Amino acid sequence: MHPNFEHASLDDASEILALQKQAYQSEAEIYNDYSIQPLTQTIDEIYNEFTHQTFLKATIDRTIVVSVRAYEQEGTCYIGKVIVHPDFQNQGIGARLLQKIEQTFSHAKRYELFTGARR
Repeated sequence: MHPNFEHASLDDASEILALQKQAYQSEAEIYNDYSIQPLTQTIDEIYNEFTHQTFLKATIDRTIVVSVRAYEQEGTCYIGKVIVHPDFQNQGIGARLLQKIEQTFSHAKRYELFTGARR
């Protein structure tokens, strides 16, 4: 199983949202809060994010197993929602996709990764 890394498109939005809702179940359990934004985000909100953020994905057998999104502002690359399918966690695919986002924003002076406070 070798993942394919590429830019995601609007056509991937529904699959990314479904993966996001699946992957963030464990985060919701940690906080005992199932109303966190990744679980309540709508498809229209994802579509809106595509207008100002870069989405990358990793696929295996044409299924998205990892996704990340980022944007740059004033020299800082803001990276959010590193989403990894539970069956593919701890295999290095997410780390490799983060490297791809850093390559995509190689001109950034710094990077900020958003994670949960209890992670």
